[in-house]
Amino acid sequence: MGVTDDVRAGEFWHQALGYVRRPPRFEGDDWIVLEPPPGVVGVALAMDVSESPAEEFPRIHLDLNAGDRDLDDEVDRLVALGAQRVDWPHYPENTRPEVPAFVVLADPEGNRFCVEGRRRGP
Repeated sequence: MGVTDDVRAGEFWHQALGYVRRPPRFEGDDWIVLEPPPGVVGVALAMDVSESPAEEFPRIHLDLNAGDRDLDDEVDRLVALGAQRVDWPHYPENTRPEVPAFVVLADPEGNRFCVEGRRRGP
């Protein structure tokens, strides 16, 4: 993932996912790579400084699942960590109850991602 401030991005995603920073693999390796804590299955997230701007409609993005948390509670938690809500023009007008809702956010670097889950409230 391209970022302008790798320390800020690394801290946001550490807090958002509960991942830990992997030590550099060799001298001069300045990528920030976060991975699940030991014993937890999941994929790593790598970040490097990039001068290109975040895309409004990125070709690739992360989809996070709120799990057993209420979707709106999880979105509020991520916003408190520094994410921003995105005015997304492609939310479906009619959703089926069995399909989880989703919210589009941007991390502090502007990289878009989705959070999906169930809403417990009205």
